[in-house]
Formats: sequence, structure tokens, C-alpha cells
Amino acid sequence: MPELVLTSLKFLFLALLYLFVARAVRVIWLDIAGPRAGPRAGRAAASAPVRSRPSARSGARSGQARSVAVIEEGRAPAVLPLRSEAITLGRADECSAVLQDTYVSQMHTKIFPKDGRWFVMDLGSTNGTYLNRVKVSDPAPIAPGDEVRLGKTVVEVRAK
Repeated sequence: MPELVLTSLKFLFLALLYLFVARAVRVIWLDIAGPRAGPRAGRAAASAPVRSRPSARSGARSGQARSVAVIEEGRAPAVLPLRSEAITLGRADECSAVLQDTYVSQMHTKIFPKDGRWFVMDLGSTNGTYLNRVKVSDPAPIAPGDEVRLGKTVVEVRAK
């Protein structure tokens, strides 16, 4: 092979290697630092379209969500009442519910009220947030009987 082709292949390999390392460092950084929250982040989430998702148990959907039970492996379930303020879940100390799950990002998920209903929203986590086994990409309404999964942690929405 000509020397020019070999040199080009070496540079191409190095470029791909640097790209791989940069992507790996970015994922680790996002997991440690959490997503960026600029001044427009709150307004964008509030105006984002909402898609309805079917419940895991349609009979349990009647009523208003009053609390959530956070169920982590190896820990007793924690029940958090749904009042007027948002609940954040993640590994960061600033979260309303600090989780020990290594598959959960620092600031992973937010449960918030809007127009008399409760919604769940992923905060740019690495592994995603799932509502009734469907990945949440936009704020989605939740009701009693729904199951929110983040990492190995399960959040049950309850009417009491």
C-alpha cells in the first residue's frame, strides 16, 4: 500500500478514537454534573406538548394522585405526599428524594403539578425515565396506579 494511504488511515483511526473518548467523557460529565438548566428550561417544560399514556392498571386510574411511593432495592419504601411543590428524584443532595441507585442520574426525574394534574418529566438523564414501560420524552400526566421507573427504582403513584 502506498504510504499516503497508510498515513490517512492512521489519522482516520486517531480521529475516531478521539471522538469515542470525547463522547465517553461527555456521558460521564452529564451523569456527574446533571443537565444544564438555563432560564428558559422551566418555560420550555411548561409549554411542551403532553401525550397521554395508558395506565398499567386502568381500573386504578380513578381519583386524584395524592402520594408517590419510592421503592428502591434494599431499602424501605418512602412515601412522599403530593402537595403543591414539585418533587425531584436523583442522587444529588438537592433532590426531594435522594436515591442510592447507581443507574439514576444526579438530577433524574421531576414530578410536578400543572392545571390540577400531576406530570412526570425526565431531566435529561442518561438511562431515561419510563412511565408504564414507555420512555418519557415530554412531560406526561400521571394518575393513581401508574408506575414510573428510573434505573432500578420504581415510583408508584397512589390515590392515598
